Amino acid sequence: MTKTSCLPGPRYEALLELLRTTEALWNASRVFFDQWELSPSQFNVLNVLRGKPEGVAQIELSRLLIMHRSNVTGLVDRLERRKLVMRKDNPSDRRVYHVSLTAAGRKLLEEILPVYYGMAEKIWGDCPAFQAREMAEALCRIRGNVEQLSRGIAAE
Repeated sequence: MTKTSCLPGPRYEALLELLRTTEALWNASRVFFDQWELSPSQFNVLNVLRGKPEGVAQIELSRLLIMHRSNVTGLVDRLERRKLVMRKDNPSDRRVYHVSLTAAGRKLLEEILPVYYGMAEKIWGDCPAFQAREMAEALCRIRGNVEQLSRGIAAE
C-alpha cells in the first residue's frame, strides 16, 4: 500500500464544491416541488414512469431510481393515495406489481415539466452549453471512479 499525504490534493476543493452544490440542488428541488405538494423523490418516480407506458415492476423502479425497494414502496403508496400512479397485478407472478402513471399523474407532469426544464436552464446561468456538456462528461468519469473505488473497498 502506498503512503498518502495528510494534506488534501488539488482536486479536494472541487470535490467539496460538488458536494455543496449537490446539497444546494436537493434543497432547492424540495422547495421547487412543494408547489405541487411533491417531494423530489416522488417527482423522480413520476418522471421515470413517464417513459414506461406499460408500467414498471417495483423492483425495477427501485433499480432505476437507485433506491432501496422499501423506500420505493412508501413513495408509490403516497403517489397511489393521490391517484397519480396505480399498481397493477402481474398475471404471471402474483408477488409482483407493475406501477404506472394514471391520467392525473401524466397531467401533473405536463404541468411541471416545462417549469422544471426552464429552472434547469436558469441554474446554469451564463455558463455556455459546451461547458455544461464537458462538466457532464467529467462528472460521468468521476462517478465511474467512485463506483470502482467503492467496489474495491467492499472487496477488501
